[in-house]
Amino acid sequence: MATSIIQFRVDDELKNEAAAVYEKLGIDLSTAMRMFLKRSVMENGIPFPMTIQRNYDTAKAMQAVKTLNSQAQANGSSEMSLEDINAEIDAYRKERKTKKE
Repeated sequence: MATSIIQFRVDDELKNEAAAVYEKLGIDLSTAMRMFLKRSVMENGIPFPMTIQRNYDTAKAMQAVKTLNSQAQANGSSEMSLEDINAEIDAYRKERKTKKE
């Protein structure tokens, strides 16, 4: 089988960090790159999830927690144990199942 050389530029720090990771796994950088390419072909795309992380507004998140806490205190559910919560969920599921039948 004919082989090709692939060259690309990457900063030295990234190359060294990646090489150290692969060395701990018992492979070299070239083997890791071949594995990446083979897996890309198998997956017919990038072989790992590619997502853009959302930037959460901490102030909004804290306000939501405070609101939920206030609502839990107002309806008496703030002191419920995990067992209480699970029992309530089970009761709701049984009720919903009975309604469907």
